[in-house]
Amino acid sequence: MTRTIWLGAVAYDPKVVSIWEGMRRYFHEEAHLPVEVVLFQSYEAQVAALLALPGDALPRIDIGWNTNLAFIQSEAWSDRRCRPIAMRDTDVGWMTKIVAVTGGSVSKLSDLRNRTLALGSRDSGHAAILPVYFLQREGVVEGEDYQTLRFNSDVGKHGDTGTSESEVVRAVLDGRADAGAIGSPFWDAVRAQRLVPEGALTEIWSSPPFNHCMFTARSDLDPALEQQFAKALFAMSFDNPTHRSVLEAEGLRQWVAPQLEAYASLREASAQQGFLERP
Repeated sequence: MTRTIWLGAVAYDPKVVSIWEGMRRYFHEEAHLPVEVVLFQSYEAQVAALLALPGDALPRIDIGWNTNLAFIQSEAWSDRRCRPIAMRDTDVGWMTKIVAVTGGSVSKLSDLRNRTLALGSRDSGHAAILPVYFLQREGVVEGEDYQTLRFNSDVGKHGDTGTSESEVVRAVLDGRADAGAIGSPFWDAVRAQRLVPEGALTEIWSSPPFNHCMFTARSDLDPALEQQFAKALFAMSFDNPTHRSVLEAEGLRQWVAPQLEAYASLREASAQQGFLERP
């Protein structure tokens, strides 16, 4: 019998419990793969468990369901020995959007000079790390060309909760910030769900695309176990009603093979901003 695979995920919201109960049920009952889920309160703790050595006074997991930042941290801190396994179809092609009040003083990127940009939690790739990085590449430098108003409301969750992005939007609407940086999925939700009055905000800039979450294997995980896990993931079908409820809850239609090129921008940005300095 295949040994138990210990899988880590971060409990950024109560719904995570139901999602991973559904995933565990699928692995056990349909894929016949003994997967047990360990929930962490932060990605820092999860990455530490992924990198833990035998004898360390830490829990050890075999696979982590990582944000893009947690993935590149585990990769960097294991000297590239941790391995990417799979990602969601919806993890591909994320963008940072900078939004401002429609008809206000900021309608294009150059208007940010000498103004205030609201950012989400400092460890959010899409709402903090990458906006600063991409703007710098455009010649617009934090602290020189614009000031920031940061909302570090869910540090450790890497922006997963969306709380800091809500605060960014609120700050733009009430005039505490002239513009704000949020992820494209949140911006899509703002418009689709009418979370602000229709037409109140305008997208003034969009970043190059990047990718988000990644299942990541510890460096010494048996490749055969890794392959069994990946095969089980890829066998999930949106056409199966039982699978669909879990997939929809986790925000995807299909698990896909790693697409690694689009992590380069976050890797460089994280190195520049100190996020790859090992604790």
